[in-house]
Amino acid sequence: MFLEANLLPRWLEVLLTEKFFNACIFHEDAKKNEKNVYCLNCCISLCPHCLSPHRSHKLLQIRRYVYHDVLRLDDAAKLIDCTFVQSYTTNSAKVIFLHQRPQTRNFKGSGKFCSTCDRSLQDPYLFCSLSCKIDYLIKTKGGISEYLFDCKTLSLPESGLDDGFMTPDSVLEPAGSSRTSSGSGGCSGVDCRTVACTATTEIVRKKRSSLSSAYRAVCRPVCSPVSEISASLMNRRKGTPQRAPLY
Repeated sequence: MFLEANLLPRWLEVLLTEKFFNACIFHEDAKKNEKNVYCLNCCISLCPHCLSPHRSHKLLQIRRYVYHDVLRLDDAAKLIDCTFVQSYTTNSAKVIFLHQRPQTRNFKGSGKFCSTCDRSLQDPYLFCSLSCKIDYLIKTKGGISEYLFDCKTLSLPESGLDDGFMTPDSVLEPAGSSRTSSGSGGCSGVDCRTVACTATTEIVRKKRSSLSSAYRAVCRPVCSPVSEISASLMNRRKGTPQRAPLY
């Protein structure tokens, strides 16, 4: 992928090849020293302790979900056209995956698949990650210059820099979307196949279902006797009171 790296601007080429969340070699003994910020001006990854000299530069925070890098859709959309890249909602923010993810098994059937890696998608998406869209544009369009935006400023969140880690407990739910006038004309000759849900959603649903079943199985033998005992006590209270005989 990206054999024609010379067709990409330097900042994007490095972004797609950089390894994030490694420990910063300049701050090895510091806490929270993972490199989870990317400076577009200097084309390097930074840890929170490296930020001071780069505060006036364009900075992009990288986040991670289950060992995969994700970007906030609002941030990525300031730099490049993210139309038809499948987005997910977590912590009230939409995110997209930066790279293609390995598939555990091949699933073929009636549905929509990523135009680059064949990962199952929801309608109307055509790409599972930003890198898949870029790879497709290079192969079919010969470049991506017309899909890049001239972003003057890009700063970190006003709420401050977080560690960027999304725990598996924070479920990534596919963001609901419908076709718009801008989206309906963006297929560019792509084979538009549809699928009911993504692999991530299937795993989440199965996990929830199994946890729910296990919970019910454990609770039934414990809860039922308690309910019966409570009902018995209530019946006794409502019955005719028993008095000692009078002599």
